[in-house]
Amino acid sequence: MKKIIVLSMLVFFFGSLSTNISALPIHKDTLVSPTDVTASMKIKNDTGSKIRIHTGSGVVTLQKGSSTSISCKVGKKVHTAPKGVKDKFLFKITSKMCGKTVKLSKYL
Repeated sequence: MKKIIVLSMLVFFFGSLSTNISALPIHKDTLVSPTDVTASMKIKNDTGSKIRIHTGSGVVTLQKGSSTSISCKVGKKVHTAPKGVKDKFLFKITSKMCGKTVKLSKYL
C-alpha cells in the first residue's frame, strides 16, 4: 500500500512539473537570433599591398593576400587606419555581408 501511495505521489509530482515548465511564457526580447551569437565575416586584402584597417573594435594590419575575421555587427563602420587610428571611411557592415568574405579592393 505504501508503494502505491509513493508511486502516485511521484507521478503527480512529475506530471505537475512538466506542466509548469511548458506553461512558462516566452518573450520575444529574450530570444536570440543565430546571427547575433555567431555571425562573423571575413575581410580580405586583395589590393596587392599591406594595409591597416579599423574594424570598429580595433586596428588590424593585413598583409597582401591575407584576411581577418570580425564579428558581423550590422551598422558598424570600417575605416583605413594607416597610423593606428581611424582615417578614411571604407564601408558600413550590412546584413548581406554576414557569413561572407568582403574584398577591400571593392572599397578602396
